[in-house]
Amino acid sequence: MFAPVIDAEDLLFAGAAEQARMIREGAVSARALTEATLDRIARIDPQLNAFRVVLREQALAEADAVDGGHAKGLPLAGVPIAVKDDVDVSGEVTAWGSLAHGGPRPHDDPAVARLRAAGAVIVGKTSVPELTIWPWAESLAFGAARNPWSLDHTPGGSSGGSGAAAAAGLCGVALGSDGLGSVRIPAAFNGLFGIKPQRDRIPTRLDPWNGLSVVGPLARTVADAALFLDATADGLPEGGFSAALAAPPTPLRIALAVNVPPPLVGVRLGAEQRRALEATAVLLRELGHTVVEHDIDYPAAAFPSIVARYLRSIHDCAAGMTYPERLERRTKGMARLGGLISDARLGWACAMEPTIAEHVNRVFDSADVVLFPGPSGPPFRVGELQGRGVAWTLNAAALRVPWYGVWNAIGQPATSVPAGFDADGLPLAAQFAGKPGDELTLLRLAAQLEAIRPWSQHRPGGLE
Repeated sequence: MFAPVIDAEDLLFAGAAEQARMIREGAVSARALTEATLDRIARIDPQLNAFRVVLREQALAEADAVDGGHAKGLPLAGVPIAVKDDVDVSGEVTAWGSLAHGGPRPHDDPAVARLRAAGAVIVGKTSVPELTIWPWAESLAFGAARNPWSLDHTPGGSSGGSGAAAAAGLCGVALGSDGLGSVRIPAAFNGLFGIKPQRDRIPTRLDPWNGLSVVGPLARTVADAALFLDATADGLPEGGFSAALAAPPTPLRIALAVNVPPPLVGVRLGAEQRRALEATAVLLRELGHTVVEHDIDYPAAAFPSIVARYLRSIHDCAAGMTYPERLERRTKGMARLGGLISDARLGWACAMEPTIAEHVNRVFDSADVVLFPGPSGPPFRVGELQGRGVAWTLNAAALRVPWYGVWNAIGQPATSVPAGFDADGLPLAAQFAGKPGDELTLLRLAAQLEAIRPWSQHRPGGLE
């Protein structure tokens, strides 16, 4: 017998860790949770377009297997999870936001396989921009994903559908990928916690974008993200990240850095975004941490190196599509730009990584963690950039999210942490970055902030 009378909305917004606990303790069945999730997707997603495809029958069969004891005792048993549509799910197309895709994939990506092995229920694949190029989630093939906090705005990207799904209670936690901020940007715009783990922390067959891209979670709580990492990551701390969250961080030295990599001199941090960053710094000091303003030493090579790796990745991804002639005009333009990056130039860009890391990591000579802005302003409005040319679009994107890519270039962990709301009710965020391999400090610090400034009780309204 399962305990009756659990409010459906509370259940769906509980997040992965709490949902797993309730299933484990018999408060709800995996079938009931999955049915409730799928029913909410059917009701809400026509407004959001968070999902490219919903795997209803498959998800119900997986939930029944959990209730039948197949996944008893597993950490994510029965938890509904959404997967970004650049990551393979067995038997499903990986569309990359495009009509240029091929047929169904024969195998799960290793990250998805590990989620299934932990008992997770895969409910669907989420919307992305074509080839995951942009920090929003619109494509001519599958339409625009919308932000549950404001349907007129994008949920960010490229893991925009995953961000919208997690924020709207359409999954317990969502899988995203982060090549130049693509987990942290939608986390920021949707009021979620997102973490880009250390490069190679989570095994994946995802195109690594010349070392820029990793897989990571978009989560309602830090505990949800830690549980995701426990199920998917290598090199866990003793007892896993979830157990390690019980110990708060010792007083930390935190560098507050607002400067941007040259030559992005046109960046202007919005007043409300600056307020959120400063309020986060004040709270950290109240918690006993030392926060000191300290610019990051971005070398001149950082930006051109990142851009070369990014553009060449787009070119190679486009060339590898089954029907490249079906790509959008702007995507073809980006691919042509990427084709100008020779093997020698790409080799230079990748070879610059140790130099860039050495410069950036000088900040850790006097700090344990770096605090810096999330997006410079609010999310773009849906359709705002549709029809724009390559140069105009690239410039708009770079000026809105300039603080993200360098941490992909050097492979180190970074997080996006909710930091309140602007005057229009849109979420605000701050970012943290850590030393190589030090996700644990970032998770503990985020959990400490979450305990003082909880965010998961906030829910987007007006979707019913």
